[in-house]
Amino acid sequence: MKSLLIRNVRTGAGGPLDVLVEDGRIARLGAAIDVQNACCIEDGAGLLVLPGLVEGHTHLDKTLWGMPWYHNAVAPQLIERIGNERRWRAATRHDAGAQSLALARAFLAAGTTRLRTHVDIDTDAALRHLHGVLATRETLRGQMEIQIVAFPQSGVLKRPGTDVLLAEALRAGADLLGGLDPCAIEGDAVQVLDLLFGLAERHGCGLDLHLHERSTMGAYSLDLILQRTAALQMQGKVAISHGFCLGDLAERERDALLARMAELDVALVTTAPASVAVPPVAACRAAGVTVVGGNDGIRDTWTPYGTPDMLERAMLIGLRNDFRRDDELAIALDCVTHSAARGCGFADYGLRPGARADLVLVDAQTLAEAVVARPVRKLVVAGGRIVAREGRLV
Repeated sequence: MKSLLIRNVRTGAGGPLDVLVEDGRIARLGAAIDVQNACCIEDGAGLLVLPGLVEGHTHLDKTLWGMPWYHNAVAPQLIERIGNERRWRAATRHDAGAQSLALARAFLAAGTTRLRTHVDIDTDAALRHLHGVLATRETLRGQMEIQIVAFPQSGVLKRPGTDVLLAEALRAGADLLGGLDPCAIEGDAVQVLDLLFGLAERHGCGLDLHLHERSTMGAYSLDLILQRTAALQMQGKVAISHGFCLGDLAERERDALLARMAELDVALVTTAPASVAVPPVAACRAAGVTVVGGNDGIRDTWTPYGTPDMLERAMLIGLRNDFRRDDELAIALDCVTHSAARGCGFADYGLRPGARADLVLVDAQTLAEAVVARPVRKLVVAGGRIVAREGRLV
């Protein structure tokens, strides 16, 4: 692989510098790097350089990105949305391979180089959606690192055979095991969590569990999750997606749960939606909890909203948490960069020698401006290769 030298960029923490990339990794950062061997040279033109952006929670298999408008008339209850989606995908033979690739490429053009996606596993579709996303992962290998969560969107206990399919999905290439709402959807929190944690232990994988449950119900489920995390010594291998209960519990009860999450290194993944109480990012981070940002679904049968732009998601996290100061907006950015990489377990990350060379150049004076203005990605480097210019894949 030819080396790449990007001259005259800024990190937001000092004067201009150069970035030398060799063999897909950052070799050096410094002022006026002198390169003896032939390499490709790019003029950074004083642009702000960011590490590759990280999407910590999306659903590539569900998206209708680029398709004709979907007329949404589904009832607002969670169970109705789940059933409507399952029926629609079966009736239309929704192509998770083509659609996941279209959305993943749009993410890449906007500077996302690491991504965690949940993929539906159920007794209707079996592993069909998974195979489509596995193909996307292979197509983008070397450009985008994709983690796949085998996700039982329709539940496990009430759909016999789902547990067998989840095990097959993990053997087929899924990286983590998912789950959702142990009380509200599954109906038996103890039984389903025993099943899911048992599967994860046998397959040596982590868990990323959707927890939409509110208030005391959510706190009860979260307590059981933390108990099992401790008992099975799964520190650093469990994430809670959404965790809405942490947004409407009394502060004392919330902080006690956050302290346990921090002690067990259980990450929190937030999409910062406007419609429900959400975990306060500042309080979570103050407690020592790693906070990851994500979009959730983008243009699917659940929602018409969303774009594959992690700077936009950082802005929405900042807006939902009333972040106004520049240092607060830097926290919002961290939720889709360093903190997200740490919470998802993406290795070799950042603007440092030895890290994988994932770089994003934007026309902004500061990190705060990059979050709020969401400028066009002037240049995207993934794995040491230039993959996009001016917001378009090359």
